[in-house]
Amino acid sequence: MTEDRADEADGEFAAEIAAARDLLDGEEVDAAYVGVVRDGEVDTTFAQRAADPEREGLRALALAAAHLRLVADEAGVDASTVAADAASLAERVEEIPGSTEALPDE
Repeated sequence: MTEDRADEADGEFAAEIAAARDLLDGEEVDAAYVGVVRDGEVDTTFAQRAADPEREGLRALALAAAHLRLVADEAGVDASTVAADAASLAERVEEIPGSTEALPDE
């Protein structure tokens, strides 16, 4: 990657971080899921407010679905493909891996 393209990518990343911070800055936020990869380590957190377990479950599912759609759009594949891959991976891991190297082999 050339230096100009690297600077552009860094700028785009900084803009995405700023947009994420703006999304989280508000009293009307009902649920949030954040995943961060830093030096190959994966950290995640999830929080939500809801009056009953059914709404909590639906919010969690809606966040997962939105994330799958985003990943599918970025990869240029169908959301059902990403969902199937994620479900397959979820069945093979007992907890969220601490690093990308901890993911099971095919």
